[in-house]
Amino acid sequence: MSEKVIIGSRGSALAIWQTNFVASLLAERFAVEAEIVRIKTTGDKILDSALSKIGSKGLFVKEIEIALQKGEIDLAVHSAKDVPTEIPEGLIIAAFLEREDPRDALISRNGYTLANLPSNSVVATSSLRRRAQLLHLREDLNLTDVRGNVDTRLRKMNEGQFDAIILAKAGLKRLGRESDITEVISTKWLLPAVGQGSIAIECREDDDIIRPMVESLAHFETMAAIKAERALMRALEGGCQVPIGALGKVENGQLKLEAMVASLDGRKYVRDTNFGDASRPERIGFELAEKLLGEGADSILAEIRSLSGRWLSDES
Repeated sequence: MSEKVIIGSRGSALAIWQTNFVASLLAERFAVEAEIVRIKTTGDKILDSALSKIGSKGLFVKEIEIALQKGEIDLAVHSAKDVPTEIPEGLIIAAFLEREDPRDALISRNGYTLANLPSNSVVATSSLRRRAQLLHLREDLNLTDVRGNVDTRLRKMNEGQFDAIILAKAGLKRLGRESDITEVISTKWLLPAVGQGSIAIECREDDDIIRPMVESLAHFETMAAIKAERALMRALEGGCQVPIGALGKVENGQLKLEAMVASLDGRKYVRDTNFGDASRPERIGFELAEKLLGEGADSILAEIRSLSGRWLSDES
């Protein structure tokens, strides 16, 4: 094979960190050199609108997948949470890498935690999943959208545009900003996005050279957990774009999957858990989706769809 692999990635600092990390793994195991091609996605181009108003699936992966289908790149590196449950024909997610801490983190200008933020504090998040869960916990908070990279968001907070912001802990750690975190929020209060904390590597399904290399990087427990989360998402017909949170965890061969569905205002909230053999993650996800639907998630999702008329986005 060629001694060089071409990797497609978004151009953000976090995306490039993740891509360089994958490149280092490939170099270490297979002594191949990587060339990184930065590809601007729809989500990167539209910065003056809330993600919930853009209304498109695959906001941060579509253009990269097109380049992969055309053979312009050999593989693609994504934040796993950005990858829709429906993969384009001919492509495959060959690996989810070992998951970093999947929890959300609060950064506050004045050192407040989620519990003691003063009433009417302004909290920034572009995620409908976070918004719904926050309002379920603290309906007295004022939530606002925020766009831009991590540095831009933190600068806006320090300028006083809002009092606090919620971001994924994994991304902050990878960017060397972990010390900025005021509080890592328990998953008892905020369940993460499907796939949050993991890196997904996508390649062409029939690539007999690249695919085995990528598959060798997969982490079994993470693969099982995220497969269960994505199966649940697919069964709920949520894409990655409605207020759905989920977290799978494998221990001693058993997979525990927790998930929640909430209305946009957080007043309607359904949460449950399922357990099973980690070798059958999709079944665990589908079963939990059925439980949630039977407990009221069906009416919550129907209401959201009728209000929006299109899918709503969730971006960490």
